[in-house]
Amino acid sequence: MRTEDVLAAIATGLWRWDNASGTVTLDAEAARLLGLPPERAELTEAAVRSRFHPVDWNEVDQIVALAVAEGTLAEARMRIMDENGRVLRTVRSRSKPIRKETTQSAEGLDYVLVGTLQEVAEPQPGATAAHTSITGDWRRSREAFLLDAGRALAEARSTAEVLRVAASLSMPGFSPDGLAVFGVAGDRLSIIGHHGHNPGDDGPFADMQLDTDYPAADVVRTGRAIYLPSPEEYRRRYPATWPLAQRFDRQSWAFLPLIVAGRTIGTWMAAFKHPVAFTPDERSVLTTVARMLAQALARAGEAESERELSLGLQRSMMPTLGPEIPGMTVAARYVPTGGGLQVGGDWYDMIPLPSGRFALVIGDVQGHDVRAAGLMGQLRIALRAYASEGHRPDAVLSRASRFLYGITESYGESYTGDDDHPRFATCLYIEVDPATGSLDIARAGHPDPVIRTAEGTALIRQTAGGLPLGIEADSDYPTTRLVLEPGETMMICTDGLIETGGHDMGSGWTRLRPVLEEDTGDGLEKLADALVQAVHGPSSHHTVGPLADRREDDIAVLLLCRNSDVCGCGTVPGAGVVPARRTALTVAQAEPHRIAGVRRELRELLHDWADAEQVDAAELMVSEMVTNVLVHTDGDALLVAEATGTPGTRCLRVEVADASDDLPHKRRPGEMASSGRGLVLMEMLADHWGVDPRGEGKSIWFELYEGGSAGEGGSSEA
Repeated sequence: MRTEDVLAAIATGLWRWDNASGTVTLDAEAARLLGLPPERAELTEAAVRSRFHPVDWNEVDQIVALAVAEGTLAEARMRIMDENGRVLRTVRSRSKPIRKETTQSAEGLDYVLVGTLQEVAEPQPGATAAHTSITGDWRRSREAFLLDAGRALAEARSTAEVLRVAASLSMPGFSPDGLAVFGVAGDRLSIIGHHGHNPGDDGPFADMQLDTDYPAADVVRTGRAIYLPSPEEYRRRYPATWPLAQRFDRQSWAFLPLIVAGRTIGTWMAAFKHPVAFTPDERSVLTTVARMLAQALARAGEAESERELSLGLQRSMMPTLGPEIPGMTVAARYVPTGGGLQVGGDWYDMIPLPSGRFALVIGDVQGHDVRAAGLMGQLRIALRAYASEGHRPDAVLSRASRFLYGITESYGESYTGDDDHPRFATCLYIEVDPATGSLDIARAGHPDPVIRTAEGTALIRQTAGGLPLGIEADSDYPTTRLVLEPGETMMICTDGLIETGGHDMGSGWTRLRPVLEEDTGDGLEKLADALVQAVHGPSSHHTVGPLADRREDDIAVLLLCRNSDVCGCGTVPGAGVVPARRTALTVAQAEPHRIAGVRRELRELLHDWADAEQVDAAELMVSEMVTNVLVHTDGDALLVAEATGTPGTRCLRVEVADASDDLPHKRRPGEMASSGRGLVLMEMLADHWGVDPRGEGKSIWFELYEGGSAGEGGSSEA
């Protein structure tokens, strides 16, 4: 009796499905089971697919693809329908895909599927096809599990998190109790994480050659999954390593390749205390989890590599602050913009100088990418070299500008920004004398420094400046000298600290000023943290800036405090003494435009003065006094403004000195006169005023008393 007759007697048909030609060959029994005339036939793939329920065909297609990839049997159940869409019967198929190694189609390797069809008892003939899949409940559970697993693995940010997620996965119906992930490095295989084992159990598997007779190594060599449903199967296939696995008392094992972009990066092992048959559905779940696990491990590895590179760049490019400075305290912070390599073009530096002084430098190279970071590193080294040679601040910045201009011009596209123009950098260079507190400042397009006085008022100090570095080959950078008094703190920062969150320079300064002026008593380090927290912490969301462009920027901030008993870096003033609030600056003959800055700085000094009309009067008198010096003398105007006392009863004294011996005198200007009203204004607006001759030159001064505590104004002294 022929084999076909024997199979027909037990209602089993034979079929042969050629993937390359798209033809299906059926014997008589197989044709009958598909609802066709009971005779041998050769049909097209489309004709046979039309006999299957669409839902079942999609499942079969996935099962066959899994069997082709693993080289195993494809087992499935399918509903056979007639022309009216009614279910005739349900059949079970068992087939073996045989690859055609010599050819390959556009969708993958060609194969021939050879197998059997056999009728099963459910569902009843004549029932409608509009019901759920045969494996409906289990499949819904599987799909829900895969969705949860995919989401959890996608959110994992590190290898350790990926392994924790893998250990917590609870597969529907067959959860493993032991897991291990093996990684490949050269010709070695090692465990990078495991779960469900005691400490030290991974010793024999921690490091092995890829040619070891062990399933995980075999999977890496072949790229195919290995399923071992019983201890007997494990012992038969891997007798050399079976004694190592036997002591764990497991009943079934699955070893699956971790494949990323066609490359096997390791093996995932799932071990079970109960026997598992590894049906097509179970293998499909394991294969899908292995693919997601491989992608998650690859993403985590890349993220960890980027973080390590970022930290390495930061460690090499952002120096630690130097040794302690007698009588001074320094603190600094650097915050990258967030994504990517976490590096950018902002930097700070503290440079010991040959003179015994030291230099503070802060700058910002255009952009916050790797190119900006590389350019920043070169510029920082150049600045340090020029400073170490003993050059003054203006010469250091001039040489640095020429250096940056030269490399951006020479290397073209390597150092261009988003607008294809050569990159530039802003910079603030300060030479500090710790003994006297003097600050010699050169500024290249950078925000001005901020001084917090000993009594707690934060003021922006206007300084002379030049173009950003790298704009022109030869640029001049005038130097401004300030004095940091005992108890005062200086803050210098990049624009990221001010403009983060959609702010401009004005609104950003308004947000930062209360943080600087708050007397917490916690020291300079706490103040640095508070400044960063003000623009990055939860409180920053309550002061959203006015700008539509909310692109974040790197942040660098540097704080310098000149220590004293009444310290401005956060300690509580002692003995009830309120320090004076003072500002001093010089306006040169060639810089009449700086008078506007003088008015602005005086208004900043009096920002909390009780009487707004007195502030306006002081601003008017100062403007008149400085203008008179520039118009009627040949020298510069030196202004000193000081507010003393407690709020509400303070005294403002402003002096403007010059080198001329000619004393001012009152005049009676006519209605059309353009001058001669300065002393008249002083007499009308000041509480006290006067002119003091000096050894070389003179000083004109006035006083205002907050709340009129010193009586009516208008008196003068000469």
